Amino acid sequence: MAVPLPEVERLSASVVRILAGNPGKVIPGTNTYLIGRGPQRLLIDTGEGRPSWQAAIRSVLTAENATIQQALITHWHTDHTYGIPDLLKICPGVKIYKNDPDDGQLEIRDGQVFKTEGATLTALHTPGHTTDHVAFLFEEENAMFTGDNVLGHGTAVFEELSTYLRSLEKMHKLSQGRAYPGHGAVIEDCKSKVTEYIQHRRQREDEVLRVLRLGTLDGAASPPAAAAARGKEVSPDRTSGLWTPIELVKAIYRAVPEELHLPASNGVIQVLMKLEQEGKVTHELQSGRWGIARSERPAL
Repeated sequence: MAVPLPEVERLSASVVRILAGNPGKVIPGTNTYLIGRGPQRLLIDTGEGRPSWQAAIRSVLTAENATIQQALITHWHTDHTYGIPDLLKICPGVKIYKNDPDDGQLEIRDGQVFKTEGATLTALHTPGHTTDHVAFLFEEENAMFTGDNVLGHGTAVFEELSTYLRSLEKMHKLSQGRAYPGHGAVIEDCKSKVTEYIQHRRQREDEVLRVLRLGTLDGAASPPAAAAARGKEVSPDRTSGLWTPIELVKAIYRAVPEELHLPASNGVIQVLMKLEQEGKVTHELQSGRWGIARSERPAL
């Protein structure tokens, strides 16, 4: 479980984190960040409209003798955007920026720079978690606001794996110091965390390919052993078996509670779709099963 975080915490001379008041079972609630040192501040994300967040924002702004000039939205998910109406009541003059903006909002473009006293932020379009996802480089601290692409606890979900990996590579190249994530505690070494994320995704790809080739994660398995792992019969040629995503989950995530298998299958499907694009696996549309591509099968 994630370590509880204070509702309001000053993280640096120019960054105050205000929790959105929406803690989850696995990851902490949404982080919103008040940025800058002068009377005009930037805000990253707005939570989902909880009364506790409204009260906390009002209290912090009063204590800081400041207002919010611009709000920068990392992506469209409701736990980052549903607090926008509340923010407009608290700071009526605030301008809302988002990649692929909604009505009344202004666009965030890749490379766009936002400035306030004590902070210079450069937008990075980093699709993957969502198509409109944006991270921000924080020049004065050599830091990065990573949104939901990289979290302070656990791993992130994503809409399309190949796109997500390209964004992680972009973030890795530009990261230097700490990371301020969309959920969870501050990450002191952003580059190492992004490396960990990339390696984790590659490991999952390797595991999917291994099970499709051999019928198990543990090594070369006889057809009966492979069948036992999957709960169904297989061909004597172990490389010709076809698997559903949930069968792959049961083989790969054996130590994970069964109630988490269905959510895990979404990630496995994304891995399979990427591997299909690369010609490494094939998909039987009628049955919904997947198998190793002929070119990837080991010599027998």
